[in-house]
Amino acid sequence: MDEKIYELAIVGAGPAGIATAVESYMQGVRNIVLLEKDEDHNATIRKYYKDNKRVDVAWKGQEVELDGNIYFIDGTKESTLDFFDEILKNHSVELKTHVEVTSIEKKEDYFEVMMAGQSLKAKYVVVTIGRMGKPNKPSYKIPPAIRKKVNYTTDDCGEGEKILVVGGGDSAVEYAVDLSEKNDVTICYRRETFRRANPTNQRDIANAIAHNEVRPFLGVNIEGLEATEDGKIKVLFQEREAEVFDRVIYAIGGTTPSGFLASSGIEEKDGKPVHNEYYETNIAGLFVAGDITQESGGSIALGLNHGYAIACHIEDKCDSSSTV
Repeated sequence: MDEKIYELAIVGAGPAGIATAVESYMQGVRNIVLLEKDEDHNATIRKYYKDNKRVDVAWKGQEVELDGNIYFIDGTKESTLDFFDEILKNHSVELKTHVEVTSIEKKEDYFEVMMAGQSLKAKYVVVTIGRMGKPNKPSYKIPPAIRKKVNYTTDDCGEGEKILVVGGGDSAVEYAVDLSEKNDVTICYRRETFRRANPTNQRDIANAIAHNEVRPFLGVNIEGLEATEDGKIKVLFQEREAEVFDRVIYAIGGTTPSGFLASSGIEEKDGKPVHNEYYETNIAGLFVAGDITQESGGSIALGLNHGYAIACHIEDKCDSSSTV
């Protein structure tokens, strides 16, 4: 175990995690460590956003006023990653990658952050893991013979494939529109409209459907998948005849990592961790921020604001303890 006691440990190096680290540094907190299970910060943006994808401050048209010192503006996947590279470089924050936190244990006056084969101590801990790190999977079983052709990103897609995209949010719509340039794409959504998607994506999918670039299966539910003799995917629908596809991509959101929260003693209600106005959980000194606090996902702006609020609260607590 690392005997050093960090002032602040942050689990997850996405926008909320980086904001918490940088805002805390600017408030005078030192010895900050960012813990990331992937090979670099902002793994969700790297994995789930296509190249040159638009990245907005506002999410689904929700305008959020930025409270803190980090001035983030609309950009692309690449400019967003460059932006976070730059602010990390300009502040003394230690980034540890390839470390997966398994639980957080409250001790008398510090936390022990447990990782595979190691642990570290910190006075305060902030959990900023996102929902997309654990994508939702369908309730029915995927036959082993076709698992490699059932995906949750577009990474394995080629050209000239017959693809079914399942979902009705921003990721599903963007996958469908993007893939339709070089593939035969159908989008299947259990509701009749794409109201979960932001206005730009709603316009793009409507345009793609109007020009017969994407075929819509709206108000349609999937009962299950079967493997065909030639290794393709037979999709069984409730409201229409079964159909065979080369590939199926699920973009049906992500889930709160309830097992991790429970193992750390963090209470949950309605699928979200319980917290106060400072994003402090039922355990004093243990905070949550970013997508994990939202019902279905959140904007980068919200994550930045969470980081600022937590940094201010930690600094207030440090000030009050030093004057006692």
